[in-house]
Parts: sequence; structure tokens; C-alpha cells
Amino acid sequence: MTIASDDPRVAAAAAPPPSAPPAPATAARRRRSRLTRNRWGYAYVAPFFVLFAAFSLYPFLYTAYISLHEVRLSDIDGAVFVGFGNYTELLQNEFFWNAARNTLTIGILSTVPQLAIALGLAHLLNYRLRGRTFFRVAMLMPYATSIAAATLVFAQLFGHDYGLINTLLEAVGFDRIDWESGTWTSQIAISVIVTWRWTGYNALIYLAAMQAIPNDLYEAATLDGASRWQQFLHVTVPALKPTILFTIVVSTIGAVQLFGEPLLFSGNGMTSGGVSNQYQTLGLLMYDQGWTNFRLGQAAATAWTMFLIILVVVGIAGLIARRRARAER
Repeated sequence: MTIASDDPRVAAAAAPPPSAPPAPATAARRRRSRLTRNRWGYAYVAPFFVLFAAFSLYPFLYTAYISLHEVRLSDIDGAVFVGFGNYTELLQNEFFWNAARNTLTIGILSTVPQLAIALGLAHLLNYRLRGRTFFRVAMLMPYATSIAAATLVFAQLFGHDYGLINTLLEAVGFDRIDWESGTWTSQIAISVIVTWRWTGYNALIYLAAMQAIPNDLYEAATLDGASRWQQFLHVTVPALKPTILFTIVVSTIGAVQLFGEPLLFSGNGMTSGGVSNQYQTLGLLMYDQGWTNFRLGQAAATAWTMFLIILVVVGIAGLIARRRARAER
């Protein structure tokens, strides 16, 4: 017979002894487990780093090495160190400055209308329209089209004798235009190809950014009596400034690297960019130096100059974004 007691000492004495805590894992076992997890993690990411080192990092560094040497394609092992001689010669080369001007002109002629049209299309698709999904998919079709196929089709459209565009101009009373031979006409034609191909891509980027804008802003603007155009100017565009800056940077990088469209525009695949180099870009000049003139050192110096131009553009964009962020605080 058990007698209940209110004395806590008696209750404590009658209680069963607490069970012993489980023995902790040894430090060696924990270390082995951590090393096993790390090995599997490194094994998963190793293919990326191997491919990156082989196809990105090594060519990047080797191009920098080659740019400091006089190297002929026919005698790669006979490289002669010239320091910055290739860069000095490049800056004194009139073909380089001609290609730089052409790249700048084509970049402006293609980037400005491209982004303006993309912004307008995105604004229209942001409203509830019938067949919005169809139009969104259709806008990506030019981007998915092969550069070679698109350029060859546009080259036929801009043809002098049988081109559709010249036929339409002649039908309304204008003379036929030799789009390929002229400086401005050839650059406008190439810019049209670039604009056609990349407008839909940028429009979808703008559309995704527009859908992230809170509807409360539009509702407040509607209550204030703002029209759709005023909402676009004072609500949509300010909210899209970071995205617009991003597309400007990406489009500028693409313009600096422009190669396929001017290469195939003439139809013969020549890297001279026309009879008088009227639409030769920096990309064509680099290819011409390396694979036509066999001067790999000059081609590598041109490639690194293009890379430095891109760095300057990205740096300017970063400064603009930083100043904008400070101004909003």
C-alpha cells in the first residue's frame, strides 16, 4: 500500500531516475559527413566550371596574351612579343575608326526605334486584349528565327532591281534606292533587320516589368482623371526606368558585337562591309583581320578593344543606376 505525501523531497525520491542523454556524435564522424556532402556538391557543379574554364576563361586569357604579340595565322608558334604595339597600330588604323563609326551609327539606328516600339507593344499587350497569348508568342518568332535566314530575306526585300521595298517606292513615285551601295541606306537596312529581330524580345521584358507594377498606382491615377497616355508617361515609364536601362545596356552590347547581319547583307559573305566599307562593323573588322589578313594579334587587340567599350558602357549604366538609387532615398 502506497501512502501519498505532499513533501516534494519524498516525491523526488520516489520518482524514477532520469534516462541518460544520448551520446553525441564524435567529431571525426561529423567531419566525414561534412566532407562527403561537400564532395557531392563539388561534383555537381564541377561540369560547369570545367566547361567555363575550357570554353570561356581560357580563350579570354589567351586572347589577351595574343593581343600583346605579333601572330600570323600561318605561324602561330612564331609569336613575337610587341607589348601594346597592336593597340597603338589599331588606334592609328583608319579602318578601325570607320568600323567604330559604323558600329555606333547602326547601334543608334537600331536601338532607339527598337526599344521605343518594344515599349509601345508591351503597353498595348498589358491591357486585356483578345488573343494576348498569341501575340506574345508571335512577338518571339523573329527572335527564334535564324539570323542567316532573316538577313537573306531582308537582303532580297532591299534588292535594287527586284526588291519589294524598291517596287513599293517606285509605285508611289520615288526612284529606286541602291540600299547596299550607300552608307546611310545600307546602315538603315541593317538596322531594320536588327530592329525586326529584337523588338519582340525586348517587348516581353518590358511586359514582365509592367505586370509587376502595382495596380493601385493606375487606380489612383484614374481617380485623378489621368488618361491612359498620361498613365503611361507618369506611372509606367518611371516604374520601368531600371528595366529600360537594362535593355539599353544589353542592346548596346549587342550593337558592339554585331556581326551576322552585316556579314550576310550583301549576299556574298564578304567581311569588308561593302565596296567602300560603308557598313563594316567592329565584329567584321575583327574577323577580317584574323581570317582574311591572317593577323591574329590585331584581331585579338580589336576583340579586347570591343570588350573595353562594353565595360565602359556597363560602368556608365551602373553609375546612372547608383545615382538614381541615391536620388530616390
